Amino acid sequence: MGTTAKEEMNKFWAKNSKLNRPMSPHITIYKWSIPMMMSITHRGTGVGLSGAISAFAMAALILPGNYTHYLDLIHSLSVGPFLIGLAKFGIAFPVSYHTYNGIRHLYWDVGKGFKIPEVYSTGYTVIGLSVITSIALTL
Repeated sequence: MGTTAKEEMNKFWAKNSKLNRPMSPHITIYKWSIPMMMSITHRGTGVGLSGAISAFAMAALILPGNYTHYLDLIHSLSVGPFLIGLAKFGIAFPVSYHTYNGIRHLYWDVGKGFKIPEVYSTGYTVIGLSVITSIALTL
């Protein structure tokens, strides 16, 4: 007669304890790769962009004054052109990266581009296009 699920589960945990394995796969046991980093960055830019849009929308609703008031406030800070360019790049890169990588994900949704060389080549393409687009938008 076969074993029960409980017996199988107990054998599984006993074997893992004996071999000193972690309870579940952890990020420290994986070799870092470009696709892994791009996946994490895509999620991070999505969360960041969503949070930024929500924060700006709430600020527009709650804060007194209008857009020109806050634009004048930023101009009065007298930050140099380097910091302004860095801020522009900091806004442009997440938008362009998330957009290009989203297009890449749509390509995957139709079932194409899953071979490892294609994953890497499209990944490098996304990174390159994101940097070029961000620099163009910054300038």
